[in-house]
Amino acid sequence: MNNNVGGIDRILRIVIGGGLVAAATTGHIGIWGWIGVVPLFTGILGFCGAYKLLGMSTCPLKK
Repeated sequence: MNNNVGGIDRILRIVIGGGLVAAATTGHIGIWGWIGVVPLFTGILGFCGAYKLLGMSTCPLKK
C-alpha cells in the first residue's frame, strides 16, 4: 500500500475529519458527523482508496 495522500491534503483531511468526529461526539451535528472517521483515517494512514481507483496522487514524486 503506497502513500497517495500528501502534504496539505493530508493535513486538511485530519483537521476536517477530527472536527466532524468531535462535533458528533458533543452532539452538535448529530450522527452524520461520524462520517469524519473516513477522512481522519485516510489522512493518518496517508492512503486513499478512491485516489487509487482514480489513479490520482497528491504525494510528491519519489526519486
